[in-house]
Amino acid sequence: MMLEPWGGARVVDLYAGSGALGIEALSRGAEHVDFAEQSRHALVALEQNLEALDVADRARVWRLELPSGLKRMREALEAAHVILLDPPYGGAQARHALDELDRTAKLRAECRVALEHHSKDDVPSVAGRLVRSGERRYGETQITFYAPRGDDSPHDEERGL
Repeated sequence: MMLEPWGGARVVDLYAGSGALGIEALSRGAEHVDFAEQSRHALVALEQNLEALDVADRARVWRLELPSGLKRMREALEAAHVILLDPPYGGAQARHALDELDRTAKLRAECRVALEHHSKDDVPSVAGRLVRSGERRYGETQITFYAPRGDDSPHDEERGL
């Protein structure tokens, strides 16, 4: 898998919903997950899930409107090894989230962004310093992976990341 190993990783789960993706990362050894969600109902479910699975001490929950609220999470984003993005399907939210993520934080060189979207959504191959590094398709769902490029790195998305 393109996102392993998880051991000791710091993860950010954006548009977290009930927290399934971030909780999966915790179950696979991630050190800490920052969850961001706007919906009060989803946040209640998320917090209940963290407590029920006894992982709340390895998590922080942010109630934020996304992507505009990313500014408040800058420190967590810059510390992240993995950023999970699961915005509403359609492509526009995904493009806006990637652009805002690039504007908000200088991601670690080893950070990977995993964007879940509908396979027909139009998502960019490059969003600022974020460059597509791979993709996986599961039926109509697609995960597109991005990695930050350095200022002197080539623009080639097939850099083996």
